[in-house]
Amino acid sequence: MEKADVVAALGQSKLLLPARIKAALAANDRIKFGLTALQAAASHAADSTVPPLDLRHDYDAAHMDAPWMLTIQDKSWRENGTLHLEHLSRLAERFSDDLGQMARPLEDSSDETHRAQMERVTHWRQWLGELNAGTLDAAQLAALTSGRRGADDTFHILVMDLHKSLNHLSAQMSDETVAGAHVWQIDDSDRQRIAAFMRGLNRTKKLKFDHPGLDTAATRDGDILLIQNDIGTNDVHVLVVKVEGLVITLTYSDLHERRFAFFRDLLAGIGAQWSDIGTRRNAGLNFGDDYIVGNARFVCADTRELDTALDKLGARIVFLIDWNRARKRLNRLVSKSLAVDVLTQAAQRESGHMGWLLAGAEELVFDAMEALSPDHFHMGDQLDTVLGEDEASEFLVDTLSIAAEAMLAGQTKSLIADQVRLLLSRHVNRHRDEFSLLAEHAAYCHALAEGVRDALAYGHETDLAVAEKLAERAKAWERKADHLVIRLREQAEVNPRRLPFLRLIECADDAADALEEATFLLSLIAENHHQGWNDDLRAVLRRLADKVLEAAQDHVKAIAVARTLTEASLAQDHDEFLGVCWRVVNAERLCDALTRDTRRLFARHVSDAASLTLGTDFAGALEATTDALLKTGYAMRAIVFTRVGAEREGRQS
Repeated sequence: MEKADVVAALGQSKLLLPARIKAALAANDRIKFGLTALQAAASHAADSTVPPLDLRHDYDAAHMDAPWMLTIQDKSWRENGTLHLEHLSRLAERFSDDLGQMARPLEDSSDETHRAQMERVTHWRQWLGELNAGTLDAAQLAALTSGRRGADDTFHILVMDLHKSLNHLSAQMSDETVAGAHVWQIDDSDRQRIAAFMRGLNRTKKLKFDHPGLDTAATRDGDILLIQNDIGTNDVHVLVVKVEGLVITLTYSDLHERRFAFFRDLLAGIGAQWSDIGTRRNAGLNFGDDYIVGNARFVCADTRELDTALDKLGARIVFLIDWNRARKRLNRLVSKSLAVDVLTQAAQRESGHMGWLLAGAEELVFDAMEALSPDHFHMGDQLDTVLGEDEASEFLVDTLSIAAEAMLAGQTKSLIADQVRLLLSRHVNRHRDEFSLLAEHAAYCHALAEGVRDALAYGHETDLAVAEKLAERAKAWERKADHLVIRLREQAEVNPRRLPFLRLIECADDAADALEEATFLLSLIAENHHQGWNDDLRAVLRRLADKVLEAAQDHVKAIAVARTLTEASLAQDHDEFLGVCWRVVNAERLCDALTRDTRRLFARHVSDAASLTLGTDFAGALEATTDALLKTGYAMRAIVFTRVGAEREGRQS
């Protein structure tokens, strides 16, 4: 067979199809811009107080050559429900020409759907030619711009249907593939770029499991390599990658603001610089609701960096699939912000969320919570309320990873459920959030006590500047300690199991308040109210401050030991805890005696009224600290005795 016969057998239009499809897709972009401009003009005409939209970026992106379309908003107005447009005839002519351009690849098709679309094209081109010179009534405007299906056909619905047919033709037309991407009319240099993108895409593509999507097509348009990926069925969930030289530009739109923000942050983490982010509205897109559009840009130093960026970009697309469903399911377990953070970490790990959804999603976690002792979780508990945000986040990220690996390996859901139960048990046992809050609070008490002890050791009762700085620092520490009390109080409101810990931290907070008061009094004493302070008085005050610091240190140690104690703990662990508690008791008794000594010395050597009052109040604040720590120790003993199954009646004083 001669070459000419081969060409005849294939049909000339087959050879022309790639170029025709490329031209048709360009016409689709121009029509979409025209519809956007028309809708913007209608909105502005309806309310002239609304400023016109800036469509220059859309104009450039669609490669328009009609500057008059940028002024269409300024030259439109409404009168008795009729929209007046100065350039309506030109707009209708552009729509008709571009619609014909979109239909060209379907002209010789024998497919019944394509033939029906060609008949619709003929109807709408005729309809456009019959429009009045400069006005559109409400029905005509809706016939042009509406994208709602189920009623009459519209111009915009036809454009969307043609676009789908063109995409289907593109996939059929492209016999050649590069690493799974359908390609046509590309340069040899494009193959490495496409392969880099597909390397990342194929690495994580398995994580979509049986969900449709992620088909990729690539072609060249002048100096630009275009890569398009099918990531969703919604008409505004679009991802188009352009590679020009060493620069990657991604245009991304999404109807979900949270998902857009997730993808924006995910790409920012691999070097993307975002710009032109804004809300759009088009009557034919997303049912007329707002959607978000933005551009991400990667500027690379060389081809190696370019390929790395394409790889990372391709690998992250799969995590957009069913993202919003996963977020809503996670919201049943943790706060909204933490749910997004979990999904982000899972994407960064390249484990994703689809495996978790398929394995049972939140029910997997609820079953694990129910399997644990009622001491840990109650009906209606939020995971982050019980475990704390950090621990809950780590557990959920690990759970998503386990589910993904197990589902890929073909493991049963029952086995996955067992793995999640064991994981939750380890997280609960290693981290008792109540004790973590207590330990953090105890650290502030220790810092306050150490600050007072050091101030007396270095004679800062005579240095106003240093004493005031200590008082300011102490106030900040005391406020942070208060916030910990508030956190535990909020937790106790939804989880009564926290009430004993709330009472404990409230006792400890009295110690923090007393120490902060002591630093404030010391700053007043430094204002020349230390008259009569002799060596004996200073020595007793320093001993008092030393004992307060020792009590604070033992308070820290008691919490560290208590958080590890269970029924299975060794006897020496119990003895260590009790020994620390009794040291606090002894410190309180000694501080009582030292406080009386200081009062005696103040009365004996200090005659100035202000110095006497401030000095005795200062010593009293230090004594109040050990009183509060003593009460805290008793409360802690009660909790520990209950935990180890040995609650005792009565307490020694």
